[in-house]
Amino acid sequence: MAEKYVIEAQTREIVGKKVSQLRRQGIVPVTVYGPKSQPVNLQVPYRPLQLALMKAGGTNLIEINVDGKPVPVLAREVQRDIIRNDIMHVDFFAVDMTAKIRIDVPLHFIGDSSAVATKKGILVTGPTTITIETLPSHLLNQIEIDISNLNEVNDAIHVRDLNLGEEIVIINDPEEMIARISQPAAARSEEDAAAEEAAAAGEVEIIKKGKPDEEDDK
Repeated sequence: MAEKYVIEAQTREIVGKKVSQLRRQGIVPVTVYGPKSQPVNLQVPYRPLQLALMKAGGTNLIEINVDGKPVPVLAREVQRDIIRNDIMHVDFFAVDMTAKIRIDVPLHFIGDSSAVATKKGILVTGPTTITIETLPSHLLNQIEIDISNLNEVNDAIHVRDLNLGEEIVIINDPEEMIARISQPAAARSEEDAAAEEAAAAGEVEIIKKGKPDEEDDK
């Protein structure tokens, strides 16, 4: 189960351009919306919000306490100042803990490939996230991909190789490649050159064999 983070919030009456007053006081305007409720305007202290977003990202549940009532949410859209990168506004999605949701979970590669370590091959990766469907209580912070078993050129890991448990459904195509050991470009160039030389030698041999017949025909 993914870790939860808690933020204390208050109902926000100030809206529109006047929210700049809140920001000057170290308070960030946020909005919470969901499938079973109307959007609610709230305000939260900047630093706790910053820490929660930094650690939770968009895949961990955040618990927003409003007047003592906890609301499980996921961060959906974070608006930032284009110059200072300060948090200006956040949209949170209120999660129904009894309903499955789809979410993109980032991939994290672990382990070492002997093929890469010995420069026999290079690691080529596919998607950076995997889309899953599950109950909020089974959300994942990240999906670890162990590449230590990729030891030969063309060894690969596909979506079908992932086992995230019965509670989690993977939406991606099972045949989608996640990671593969590819031959280095230099090695491919040498093989191509060798193949071209072999082909050229074969053509020369054929021409040589054809010469006596051509002379006999004269």
